[in-house]
Amino acid sequence: MKVLVDWRVRSEQLNDKIEALPSGRNSHGPNGEIQLATAIQSPQSSRYSTIKLYDHHEMLDLNALNNTKRADKHVLFFNRVPKVGSQTFMQLLRRLSVRNNFAFNRDQVQRVETIRLAPYEQRQLVRLVNSYNEPSVYVKHVCFTNFTEFNLPQPIYMNVVRDPVERVISWYYYVRAPWYYVERKQIFPDLPLPDPEWLKKDFESCVLNGDRECRYVEGEYHEGIGDHRRQTLFFCGHSEKCMPFNTVGALERAKLSVEKHYAVVGVLEDINTTLTVLENYIPQFFEGATELYWGKKFI
Repeated sequence: MKVLVDWRVRSEQLNDKIEALPSGRNSHGPNGEIQLATAIQSPQSSRYSTIKLYDHHEMLDLNALNNTKRADKHVLFFNRVPKVGSQTFMQLLRRLSVRNNFAFNRDQVQRVETIRLAPYEQRQLVRLVNSYNEPSVYVKHVCFTNFTEFNLPQPIYMNVVRDPVERVISWYYYVRAPWYYVERKQIFPDLPLPDPEWLKKDFESCVLNGDRECRYVEGEYHEGIGDHRRQTLFFCGHSEKCMPFNTVGALERAKLSVEKHYAVVGVLEDINTTLTVLENYIPQFFEGATELYWGKKFI
């Protein structure tokens, strides 16, 4: 079963959840992340993001759903969405590379994380990935890139997604974590530190104050190098048509890309199904993934 996802995130959804929190009280988890699981979901709203799976009663041609066989080269491209457990999946692939005898490759840490590339940068990326011997894996935070547009063989694409609201909150606190800046300063010593007030601001205040990074307005443009507020950008691609926030057009382009180019798009909240699908649809790379993931030695 190939997992299909509807990633729509609405500003009303985030605001409704925040407003549902008890007045004057912030609910923080043990790691400082905001816990919104107890927030009241408005029953009249039909626009909550949901993870949509195929109906179990629907007759499916599982062989037709598997895009792995349509790839032109035995190179797996994990263009990972941030904050969906992608670090764990990356480490899993690193360990599996030894078990299943394939090469593991990842991008270098960047001073500025650029996920939306200019055409010449896309060309450099596809040439790099195409240079790897088969079988290989390449991992990078980057929008979907169509290799055939550069007359090069298409790799096997995979990715993982997560509940969009939980992911937005996770990203918000991730980029404010002290250890994040310690690591960045070690790599880039001249990197300026952010404003302490920005680091201390909680997510609810950011949304309620209407800060730019916490506005979720359909059709709004954010910034040029990428928009980490939504997952669709990683599937829609580098086109200007993908840039307006959460538009129907960008969503449809992303869904079409998944259907046409991705072997598997897993769901973090359904890890067991995701691992099973990966093992069956991309066995050359993921054979033994479930056993390794749940093993005592995997950290």
